[in-house]
Amino acid sequence: MTENTVFDKILSGEIPSSKIYEDENFLAFLDIMPFEKGHTLVIPKKRYNNIFEIPEEEFINLQRVVFKVANEYKKKLNCGITILQDNIIEQQIPWIHYHIIPRQLSGKILDKLENRWKYDNVEEIKEWAEKLKLN
Repeated sequence: MTENTVFDKILSGEIPSSKIYEDENFLAFLDIMPFEKGHTLVIPKKRYNNIFEIPEEEFINLQRVVFKVANEYKKKLNCGITILQDNIIEQQIPWIHYHIIPRQLSGKILDKLENRWKYDNVEEIKEWAEKLKLN
């Protein structure tokens, strides 16, 4: 039996999330501990611990969602985008996922690895979600 991760809890609705994009197989939502405001996680709705477990076609479709969200952010925010893939082999949450990080504030993601941004309040998170939400 596998333990419930934060992603399981988000998908079940046990933990609320600020959804940016959702379809039958994938979910994109704001990270609550962002490297930059607008930092988004993209996950498949089915858990795969790493890229060696996910079927090729589903992996390609995950890439398409990441591209779609990142491209929309680039247009909406007029900034650079950093895309990081979590998990090649091991990670904090055992679930393949991507980070899409707008580089609008500091310009350098690596400077923020220890010093993450915080949203001022729940309303600010909602504002960012509304601003970035894909139609």
